[in-house]
Order: sequence, then C-alpha cells, then structure tokens
Amino acid sequence: MNTSRAGKPPAGGARETARRARTRERLLDAAYRQFCEHGIHGTSIEAITDDAGFTRGAFYSNFASKEELFLALAERENRLRLELLRDRFDEVVAPLGRTSGKPGRELTEGVIADILALQPENRQWCLLESEFKLLAMRDPQVAPRFLENMRTFQRELAAMVDAALASVGLRFVIDSGHLTRLLVDHFESVMQEAILAGEDDAESAVRDSIMRTLPSLVHSLTEVRS
Repeated sequence: MNTSRAGKPPAGGARETARRARTRERLLDAAYRQFCEHGIHGTSIEAITDDAGFTRGAFYSNFASKEELFLALAERENRLRLELLRDRFDEVVAPLGRTSGKPGRELTEGVIADILALQPENRQWCLLESEFKLLAMRDPQVAPRFLENMRTFQRELAAMVDAALASVGLRFVIDSGHLTRLLVDHFESVMQEAILAGEDDAESAVRDSIMRTLPSLVHSLTEVRS
C-alpha cells in the first residue's frame, strides 16, 4: 500500500482553504476602504461585499457580523505593523551598539527617525482605530476582545524593543511596557491633532512634532546594561 500521502489534506481541501483565505482578505481590504470613507456605522455589509465583489453569503461564511469583521481587521492591521517593524528593527537599532557607553542624543535621534520612516501611512489607520475604540467602548460584547488585542500589540512591541536594545547593550530605566504604551498613546495623540488641524501632510507634521520631543525622552530613559 502506498502511504506517501498519508496524513496530508486532499488537494481539493487545500485549494478550498486558500480560496477561502483570499476571500477573507478581500473582504478585510474592502472593509478597510469603506470604514475609512464612511465610518463603521455608515458602512453596510452590502457596501463591503459590493466593494469586494462578493455576495452576502460570502461575507457570512467568513464573519458572523460586522463587529466580528471589525475585530479581525484591527487584529490584522496591528499584526502587519508589528511584522513590518520586526523585519527591520534590529538593523535600524544596530548603530546604537557601535559606540562605547551610552549613545549620544544625536545618534538616538537618527535611529528614531529611521524607525518612523518604516511606518506605513497612518492617517487613515488613525481614523479607523479611533472608530474602533469608540465602538469597543460602547459595546461591552466587543470591548474585551478589542482590549486584549490592543494589549497584545503593546506587549509584543515592548518585547521587540527590549530585545533590540539588549542586543546593543542597552535597556530602559523604567518598565518597557509602560513606556511603550506612553509612546503609542503619544503618537496617536499627535496624529489626531494633525488631522483636527487640517494639516495638508499629516504624516510629515506628526514626524516633525515627534522628533522635537521623543529623542530627548528616549535618550534620558535609556542606560547601559550592567
């Protein structure tokens, strides 16, 4: 008896899984566009399926509700941002380890500028995340999962920063989880202010504002590992 294929899923099953994954991603992409343009409450399931080129049946075979899709979208976007940082973070932070003792403020400033340059377009994401938070705060059924997703993102980001700093012989003088939350909140606040101010280039305005404060803060809270 030929057992070489034992334990492997049927080819048809693999194709179906891949097709389902593509459908799910197209629905998430469509939801991102529609939510950004019309808001969560202003976007119907039909608008999402029309944008994606599917029927309501395709939607409900992947998501039980619009709220479930919104949570999946928030999780996906946070994961993508972590992966984007993870791919380059060690490389960007590496210059901090090429000096004896604590790196100077100018070097810290250059590293932070490079990290900001890795970020994707954040204006639309800021608008969408603000809607996500409002929905979660208003819906006790959505809140726990959204909160855990947000905390997971911050924990993974803090762990990434800790590991990168340790690789160059540095560490923060305060808990990295608390500092990461402070930095994430600061970034979101600055982006919201830029949007409210009607900045033509909100991304540049945010980078300029952050670079006036963040390098000094990070430099003062960093020390050489003993």
